Amino acid sequence: MSFINYAAREINCKLVYYGPGLGGKTTNLQQIYARIDPASKGKLISLATKTERTLFFDFLPLDLGTVRGFKTRFHLYTVPGQVFYDASRKLILKGADGVVFVADSQVERMEANLESLENLEENLAEQKQSLDSLPHVIQYNKRDLPNIVPMVELQAALNKRNAPWCESCATKGIGVFETLKAAAKLILTDLKRKMGG
Repeated sequence: MSFINYAAREINCKLVYYGPGLGGKTTNLQQIYARIDPASKGKLISLATKTERTLFFDFLPLDLGTVRGFKTRFHLYTVPGQVFYDASRKLILKGADGVVFVADSQVERMEANLESLENLEENLAEQKQSLDSLPHVIQYNKRDLPNIVPMVELQAALNKRNAPWCESCATKGIGVFETLKAAAKLILTDLKRKMGG
């Protein structure tokens, strides 16, 4: 749920990057952080234990416009990929205004993609939410590798709701901003609808 700061005339939106371990969530955030104007972003914070890592930072985009006279500030988070960090995932997902599901395009990671998507749906259901109503985008990452699942099969398996999607190679920054912009646009459209304008 968006947090509105009336004093600063800002709406704070939470966007969570979700997906299987080592699929590219962290790389997405690092690429975005590296390319955003330093004046419009906060610190990149990494909460790391021996076995998991969560990144987050906030930024004020300059080209997304306002919602009823309020600027929008986006807070980007990654969830730990490994399934046994489900408690952390649930906590990070709480209050999300939107989700980017980062799928690993490699053939051998298909099962992990399906498990992670199912886990996302279960965790949202616990919070009385659903991908049917939550703004979300699917990013098919690692499209530059040789052993990848064809797009038609990925779409059939992972995008049953026909959400916006992007192909990417996060390590090279390809598709990273397209994904972010698509997600931000969905969140802002949803916000305008909820705020009646």
